[in-house]
Amino acid sequence: MNMQQMLMQAQKMQRELAKAQAQLAEKEFTVSKGGAVTVVLKGDKTVVSVSVDEDAFDKDNKEMVEEMIVLAINEAQEKIDEESEAINEKITGRPGGLGF
Repeated sequence: MNMQQMLMQAQKMQRELAKAQAQLAEKEFTVSKGGAVTVVLKGDKTVVSVSVDEDAFDKDNKEMVEEMIVLAINEAQEKIDEESEAINEKITGRPGGLGF
């Protein structure tokens, strides 16, 4: 493969990667914890919503609910990272993408 073909192939992968990452940014990831907390994040890691079940609104549950929110957000972010890595590997054939 000559240099021009390699450059064209890299540019094609870069376009495919950008398109896949844009689609990922719009996808929603939902995680529930303990049946009391549900968080929804978009693929770009912006928080769409946080829901807390009414039964969890007890003064004694405050710290537990806060911890469940943190855990749910962290889990959603991990799911997004895993899907992003899978997209990179699928398109480029290697973890980490093209490296630029």
